[in-house]
Amino acid sequence: MTNRSIAVLVTALVAGSLVTGAPHPRAAAVAAGAGSAPPPTSPPELGVDLDTVTIPELQARMADGSLTSSALTAAYLRRIRTIDPGIHAVLRTDPTAPRQAAASDARHRQGDTRGPLDGIPVLLKDNVNTRDLPTTAGSTALAGAPPHTDAALVTRLRDAGAVVLGKTNMSEWANFRAAKPTSGWSAVGGQTHNPYVLDRNPCGSSSGSAAAVAASLAQVAIGTETDGSIVCPAGMNGVVGHKPGLGLVSQAGVVPVSAEQDTAGPMARSVTDAALTLAVLSGTSRRGGSGGPDGGPDGIGAPAGLPDAPAPSGGLRGKRVGLWRLPSLGPAVDALMSRIAERLRTAGAEVVEVTLPHQKRLAALEFPALLSEFQRDINAYLATREGPRSLAELVEFNRTHPAERTCFAGQELFEQALAAPPTTDPRYRARRAELTYLARRSIDATLATHRLDAIAAPANPPAWTTDCARGDNDVIPSSTPAAAAGYPSLSVPAGFVHELPVGLLLMAGDRRDAELLSLGAAVEHRLAARRAPRYLPSVGPDGS
Repeated sequence: MTNRSIAVLVTALVAGSLVTGAPHPRAAAVAAGAGSAPPPTSPPELGVDLDTVTIPELQARMADGSLTSSALTAAYLRRIRTIDPGIHAVLRTDPTAPRQAAASDARHRQGDTRGPLDGIPVLLKDNVNTRDLPTTAGSTALAGAPPHTDAALVTRLRDAGAVVLGKTNMSEWANFRAAKPTSGWSAVGGQTHNPYVLDRNPCGSSSGSAAAVAASLAQVAIGTETDGSIVCPAGMNGVVGHKPGLGLVSQAGVVPVSAEQDTAGPMARSVTDAALTLAVLSGTSRRGGSGGPDGGPDGIGAPAGLPDAPAPSGGLRGKRVGLWRLPSLGPAVDALMSRIAERLRTAGAEVVEVTLPHQKRLAALEFPALLSEFQRDINAYLATREGPRSLAELVEFNRTHPAERTCFAGQELFEQALAAPPTTDPRYRARRAELTYLARRSIDATLATHRLDAIAAPANPPAWTTDCARGDNDVIPSSTPAAAAGYPSLSVPAGFVHELPVGLLLMAGDRRDAELLSLGAAVEHRLAARRAPRYLPSVGPDGS
């Protein structure tokens, strides 16, 4: 995938967004008496609906002077104060956010904006280093002094003019601590709740980022994934989550699990916003109006400088999509997949049923490989921070700090990682080589055999009830092939099982992020499945 391919994609998506508006219906009204913190409507003076507005629409308003970043930032901060006490998605806000927004407003007045994210409020997962805010990975072990420098992706966001609004809660140590963890819980932030049904789980380690975007507490958020931690919470919280291809976004300054699989990526309420954010994270977005540094076509600038382009809504005709059903996620999800397949066929796509090979072997290989990689990578990261300086010291810290055991006590994965063979061991090298090869083959062979543009599968089951004693119920195999292969995947809202969102996971081949996002925009437009959460306190066992 080239920089130009992302630039062309974003140009088309932005133009389509300005023509057609947001692809999802207007937010549903909050049920009377539902939840502990019913959301306010967007302030009338803001002139936009925060549940549905896209970045291109915001930039168009800022360009004509009818909206400022300061007003937008203040509106999101008010929503955080009002709504987040019932969700616990945001750990902390950045006290400099109003100042960042004011600087963006000055650039807009002077006609010197830095691109599509200039003035756009962004939340960061709390495993992404920030020099002026704590970065804890959810653990009190890192709750002291902030890192000395920003993560590389934060530098790119700041250079693009984005307003760093704050940090989101996450599953402690990216869910790589206990054998039976509870997603969305950390000793630093407590339990994040699913905003659709508050006693249900938000899934995955990027739980706070997904819940915050679902509740419209920021325009976009950054998540990270090793296997499933962007796409599952995106699906379970009814938002878009893009796991980029490995290496597209720098992992420098991000608390690791495995350099062989880790990647940061955008979470948003629309594919357009995710694509614009990816362009910044990957270094594809360039400052300026409609051209690159030398006026070339690769630049991605403010919407006013973009040429007309067709909206992505007609992009399904002639596309071939392989449907990987995964009936283990239950009959209600399988029935939803059948309805989705019919809707895609009606839009002109060809949908064929597929089964990806090698999945049992992938499951057997992945965990042992990750243990060795975690031992290596977390030791290297901890050496850069104050607090425990190695995995062994971290294990001892957890044994002596009761706050680390208030939801679940175990740290079995830490202990197994300490005993795992090092990454120099031939056994590890053989395991990782086979894992990567089979993961790529499972996708590549399926794409080639059926002449597919992408593979689709359910991203998640309906959210389970959060329970510290039981732990998660999250055996969700759809994310593993793309995660282990280092290939891109994308979750878009697909529909609901009663009150609980389900996402459609799309996978494509190596360096096919741009094509995947383009297809995802067309699927998103066709399904129009997202609706704002209603903050219900509980529902029945089947989600109704």
